[in-house]
Parts: sequence; C-alpha cells; structure tokens
Amino acid sequence: MEYRGTVVRKALSAGSKSEHEAVMLMTPDGALKLRRPAGNPFSDPELDRLVGHEIVAEGDLHAGQLVMKSWDVVG
Repeated sequence: MEYRGTVVRKALSAGSKSEHEAVMLMTPDGALKLRRPAGNPFSDPELDRLVGHEIVAEGDLHAGQLVMKSWDVVG
C-alpha cells in the first residue's frame, strides 16, 4: 500500500519504560511509526535522513507501524 506524508521525530510512550524518540510519518489519516524490515526499531540512520522531508512510501502496516519496502522523497 502507498502512504504519503511528512517525516518527523516525535516522542512515543511518554512516561513508560519504552519511552523513546521515533521517526514518524504524519499523514492526513494520522501518525505512523516508520520502520525498515532490516532496520533497528529504535535508531535507524537511514530513517533519520528522512526527517523534515515529504515522502511517498510503499509498505505494510503492522500494529501502527509502517514497515517500508521503498520510498521516494518528494519535497
């Protein structure tokens, strides 16, 4: 499936043991945590480079996370 939005860094699970900063895709339908199939779920330099850009991503949703197969920066 295709998703479009702006990539931001946002705090998740504030106040819990799993609190961390995550790279998120802000879409018109809401925020999705971004992952790559082989990427580290808490720190992925490849995703860090996307912060601040608008992208179009192909991938699958799993429990609110978008596991991206491919993406293109569009803005």
